[in-house]
Amino acid sequence: MRNLPTDLLRTFVTVVDSGGFTAAAQQLGRSQPAISLQLKRLQDLVGQKLLARNGLPIELNSQGQLLYQYAKQILALNDQALAQFETTAIIGKIHFGIPSEFATTLLPKIVGRFVRAYPNITLEVTSALSKELLADQKRGQFDLILALHDDPASAGANLVKEEELVWVGNGRENLEQLPQLPLIVAPDGCVYRGRALRSLQASGQPWRVVYTNPDWSGITAAIDEGLGVTPLAKSTVPENLKILKAGGALPELGRVGVSLTRPRGRHTEATQLLADFVSASLTLTR
Repeated sequence: MRNLPTDLLRTFVTVVDSGGFTAAAQQLGRSQPAISLQLKRLQDLVGQKLLARNGLPIELNSQGQLLYQYAKQILALNDQALAQFETTAIIGKIHFGIPSEFATTLLPKIVGRFVRAYPNITLEVTSALSKELLADQKRGQFDLILALHDDPASAGANLVKEEELVWVGNGRENLEQLPQLPLIVAPDGCVYRGRALRSLQASGQPWRVVYTNPDWSGITAAIDEGLGVTPLAKSTVPENLKILKAGGALPELGRVGVSLTRPRGRHTEATQLLADFVSASLTLTR
């Protein structure tokens, strides 16, 4: 009777979910050769090749897709079973404030792992502009806040990383032929909007705001339709949009700071665990 070791299955799932061996090695705290060896052991065990290609992104063949579904179920049951016998289970509810573009790109990477590891912690997520999340009248509502800072130094000890800002479009623009650069931005108070307008003014590039929306899904839909371009933190660019090379009509945008803030009196063990998860995920993104 053969058994499927959960450590091999977890490595396999992590390689698929993270999109490559290097990212999986970083997440699991192992070397890339060790990850490759574990995947080879799993393929030898099932007697099937699992990958259609080893490049980026990772692509599964039909056998790999089948095993991936089984592996997700097996690991979920494994984690649930262990959680039932955890005598030091951490219980809590965390109200997490986060900009909407990070909620779209960052949360899917961490929520699943976090909830599986700590099933007794409940996450309540609110998306808004960083300015709103950090406002005195609102910040006290949150246990943890992820926010952007126009000046990274202003984040102080709460700074997690600096993010490069890039121009984003649908990849079919012909900006050099337009008399004015069409901008799609959030309302006043958005860090991205302020940086874009200052950079355009400094470069002398004519521009006009063609669409304003506080909702990230509305902004991405407008970009996908070709209405204009927007500035964005590089690590949050969705797969359906393209990073546009700076130059000509598109001035350099520089960098912003990303912080994690825990309002006074909110330093619980559960909040610290989530902060560690988020910080690690931000560090791994480029």
